[in-house]
Amino acid sequence: MLQQTRVETVVDYWLRFMAELPTVQALAAAEVEHVLSLWSGLGYYSRARRLRAAALAIVGDHGGEFPRTRAGARALPGVGPYTAGAVLSMAYDLPEALVDGNVARVFSRLFALEEQPASTAGQRELWRLAWECLPEQGAGEWNQALMELGATVCTARAVRCGECPLATVCRARATDRVAELPRLARPTPPVSVSLEIAWARRGPLVLLEKRPPQGRLAGLWEPPTREVENGAGQKSGLWPPEFRAQKTLRLGGTLARLSHSITRHAIRAEVREAAVEGSLPTAWHWVGPGDLWRMALTGMAKKVLRL
Repeated sequence: MLQQTRVETVVDYWLRFMAELPTVQALAAAEVEHVLSLWSGLGYYSRARRLRAAALAIVGDHGGEFPRTRAGARALPGVGPYTAGAVLSMAYDLPEALVDGNVARVFSRLFALEEQPASTAGQRELWRLAWECLPEQGAGEWNQALMELGATVCTARAVRCGECPLATVCRARATDRVAELPRLARPTPPVSVSLEIAWARRGPLVLLEKRPPQGRLAGLWEPPTREVENGAGQKSGLWPPEFRAQKTLRLGGTLARLSHSITRHAIRAEVREAAVEGSLPTAWHWVGPGDLWRMALTGMAKKVLRL
């Protein structure tokens, strides 16, 4: 949950998720739809799908225990070198290194690395240093200390060098280069997206559409949504240019406007009153209030419902 997401955002999701699915066996037995509903709003939903797939593998192939070798851990769905190193060192105190964004920042400044951390050469050098610096005992505490140092002291902006236990040996500080390291690629400008969202009611029921089983936000639920050209005449392709059943909906006035973001997409949406005319496509359903918040809704759908 913490990948690409801040701790403050994750806490409530974590507590709710663990209350519903407290063991790896419970997660493996859960339906994908249920797992996605608990994840709804966190984004990057492939993480939730891979988490459940990993649980299935752990229960089915490893007797319900996380593998205790790097090769075994890396074979699990969604487990990369960082996650493998984190779990093996922190849960089992095995001598395994890790590199995350915080560790990359600490090492980039400590050793005055010139390569961009995300580059192939940068990753190679960071992992070499991570293994080289790893102590023979207490790897879990060492890894957590490095990450905590990057998260609280050697931060991206408000750097607190005066409180850093490595300040006297930091090459970036010695050469007055703390502000310029690590070297980062220029951020990709956001893609502007304009949407129309159909808000259709039938008494207490709300019309929702299930997204296709492949692609971004696969299998999640949202009010019928279509993309319209923005000022630059561009489209993201994340939503169809027309509702999937063009003759089913008649749009009325604007009820609300909202902003949303998905990775590098900056979304502006109009929620418009809609009337249903004709039969519904198979992916569209009338949903009652008792079921709404148990469904795997997109983050934007939740915003619409709150509005």
